[in-house]
Amino acid sequence: MLGPSGHQDTFARDNLPPPDLWPDIGLKDFDYPEWMNAAVELTDRMVDRGFGDHTALIGNGRRRTYKELSDWTNRIARALTEDYGLKPGNRVLIRSANNPAMVACWLAATKAGAVVVNTMPMLRAGELAKIIDKAEISMALCDTRLMDELVATAKESRFLIQVIGFDGTANHDAELDRAALDKPVRYDAVKTGRDDVALLGFTSGSTGIPKATMHFHRDILIIADAYAREVLGVTPEDIFVGSPPLAFTFGLGGLAVFPLRFGAAATLLEQATPPKMVEIIETYKATISFTAPTAYRAMLAAMDAGADLSSLRIAVSAGETLPGPVFEEWVRKTGKPILDGIGATEMLHIFISNRLDDLKPACTGRPLTGYEAIVVDEDMKEVPRGTVGRLAVKGPIGCRYLADERQKDYVRNGWNLTGDSFVQDGEGYFHFAARSDDMIISAGYNIAGPEVEAALLKHDAVLECAVVGAPDDARGTIVQAHVVLAKGVEPSAALVELLQNHVKGVIAPYKYPRSIVFTDALPKTESGKIQRFRLKQKLSA
Repeated sequence: MLGPSGHQDTFARDNLPPPDLWPDIGLKDFDYPEWMNAAVELTDRMVDRGFGDHTALIGNGRRRTYKELSDWTNRIARALTEDYGLKPGNRVLIRSANNPAMVACWLAATKAGAVVVNTMPMLRAGELAKIIDKAEISMALCDTRLMDELVATAKESRFLIQVIGFDGTANHDAELDRAALDKPVRYDAVKTGRDDVALLGFTSGSTGIPKATMHFHRDILIIADAYAREVLGVTPEDIFVGSPPLAFTFGLGGLAVFPLRFGAAATLLEQATPPKMVEIIETYKATISFTAPTAYRAMLAAMDAGADLSSLRIAVSAGETLPGPVFEEWVRKTGKPILDGIGATEMLHIFISNRLDDLKPACTGRPLTGYEAIVVDEDMKEVPRGTVGRLAVKGPIGCRYLADERQKDYVRNGWNLTGDSFVQDGEGYFHFAARSDDMIISAGYNIAGPEVEAALLKHDAVLECAVVGAPDDARGTIVQAHVVLAKGVEPSAALVELLQNHVKGVIAPYKYPRSIVFTDALPKTESGKIQRFRLKQKLSA
């Protein structure tokens, strides 16, 4: 049963899935007031609690305190409502790289009661148009350095009416900045309900048609109070750094919600390459890092060259499963924990994770407080421990697609089916096998690509790798490994045989890669996640 709504524009609530298609939602561990605004909780409320002088955001060469962030977002919220006519419930798209201004715009629009859609700067006009049409977005806030694609989209859109530029640098010299400059720093945020939609997280399916996941004000706080409090133990002394875009819910949690919920600081990088990450960690003595396994390997190489990462107390692995060899090397070289976990845009953030006092390689861990997880077969029956099956999960947050027939595919019998294949061991720990569509069936054998990748990464000649299934007349499909070699190693037929024999010695011989392709680089997302589907597309081209 949904609580009261403060939205005048009822589009979001009108387009929630039918109640019988919702997953089971359990809120007994998470109690929030009936009326609440998540952005107020992360800014004004933190000032009230005495954090006004604490650093909230670091970026573009300057620090901003919680009081400055509160004032900044209040001014922008006033401008959006008084000058641009934003109404509670309107959808607002934000287009920017990771910088303090993007966080300020997200918080301000949320204070004004908007339903926010954060987008990546890499998206082009055609991709933006699909999002705008799906969510019927009428207003967009855009870093002035990225206006071209959005302006082109607006010319063709029947929904997008206003494109308002903001300055993503520290100069505050753009239309929205100037409108906000003379506004009072006090703003009575819109009285939103805890069950009002605050955020639409877009994710593409296998068809390429975007799905919009709908998240409430309460959900934004739940991910902090579940994962960041329970697993990370965040304190006001923590300084976060990471590579995931704020446009991804993983990045929004790790680089905005988590630090702001607990009075900590976030360092924001527009170009979060491993060298830049190392530089920021050394400069600001960052304590919690969010990035991908491939970036952690690069950071370990930087340590060998003299980089000082000793300030980090926790490394969180993002984007894809953490290979055992990376876990082992990180712990050995740094003496600090590296935590694997799994989340989903549909679930907003992580729901299964290792803990600081309970972690091991090639293990995803146990569900967070308030969450349940099981491994099931195609008929939704739980499989025996030690058997590969589909991961099903439920908790305080669950999948709610905006007006999408695919809701019934993700939610079955009250459970969220994440699209991942897992094994649960006898002690209750969950172990990632593969994305369900990345399981390779070769001559009747089920082979998990990540397991082969982990075996290859144990060899010194391999810097990075990605494993996919390749068509084969005799076996139907074979394991094919795309390998980036370590510096100074040259590809050769002899090396192919060496790596194949190495894999046979690490895991069951039938899993070895019958094809090895040497490459200079692997296709990746902005957050460093390997795009295996692009390797598959090349095979079918």
